[in-house]
Amino acid sequence: MSGSVIGLPPVLNFGSDEIKEKVVPDVLSGRKPICLAISEAFAGSDVSGIRTSAVKTEDGKYWIINGTKKWITNGTFAHYFTVGCKTEDGFTVILVERGEGVETKAIKTSYSPAAGTSFVTFDNVKVPVENTLGPEGGGIFVMLRYYYVHALKMVSYTLLSNFNHERWVMCCSSARSQRLIVEECLLWVTQRKAFGKPLHSQAVIRSKLAAMIARVESTQNWLENLTHQMNNMTYKQQAAKLAGPIGLLKMHATRSAQETATDAVQIFGGRGITKTGMGQFIEHYHRTVPFDAILGGAEDVLGDLGVRQAIRGMPKNARL
Repeated sequence: MSGSVIGLPPVLNFGSDEIKEKVVPDVLSGRKPICLAISEAFAGSDVSGIRTSAVKTEDGKYWIINGTKKWITNGTFAHYFTVGCKTEDGFTVILVERGEGVETKAIKTSYSPAAGTSFVTFDNVKVPVENTLGPEGGGIFVMLRYYYVHALKMVSYTLLSNFNHERWVMCCSSARSQRLIVEECLLWVTQRKAFGKPLHSQAVIRSKLAAMIARVESTQNWLENLTHQMNNMTYKQQAAKLAGPIGLLKMHATRSAQETATDAVQIFGGRGITKTGMGQFIEHYHRTVPFDAILGGAEDVLGDLGVRQAIRGMPKNARL
């Protein structure tokens, strides 16, 4: 599902009616999964560095796509690929159907193979121009509702729109996961006895719990604030005003999550590093939570995005 969450919105928001009628029912039914194919071995957070190219045929009816994509969630299973390409006009997003010239190879990662993380190769793949999502050269907006690329001077509405939504979804997941870990810790400190008393009788344990609760509640509050704004803004307004705040929220959420994971292991002790038993959720969370700081944009890049957007909004004559 994670691949569809980020791969399908560009089709829903920027695809033609014919494309949506063909693709959406099959994706939502699970018959034909979809993925978002942006990252490459040569370009991660810097989308302007991608090398996958799309060139039109002489009659202008088809795109010919060549290049590779790496770390593509759901790529192993995907039938459709929402692909970011370099074109004559800049950056363009194109929907590619699995077929001749499309190959995928699973990538072994530290997290679950169920993610279908893959290396995708496009070798002279012929795609109708009708599969273009959004305007030609307008791919950055299509995605920055998911992404930020300061190196590109133009506003590409397709890409910007999608990255915001992707990061918002990750923040939702992070907030819920942190809440689960806090709940597990509250149950454990009530059950566990130390020196003849419940573990929560220790001040140091209560201090850790206070910090954990404060972190998850601040994440939840900020998330609800931004969600309300997203529900009352157009995609264009979101790309202009919320890319930075959403980036900062994701940075805050993933850093908070790692601190909470560390505290939880300390509270559970040996059980917190055991893959089975009462501490299994804590062990799994502590082992896998660092991945969220990379997926959807590295923490430092997103923090920088937030500050850059804030500085751009400062009046030129602002002084103390």
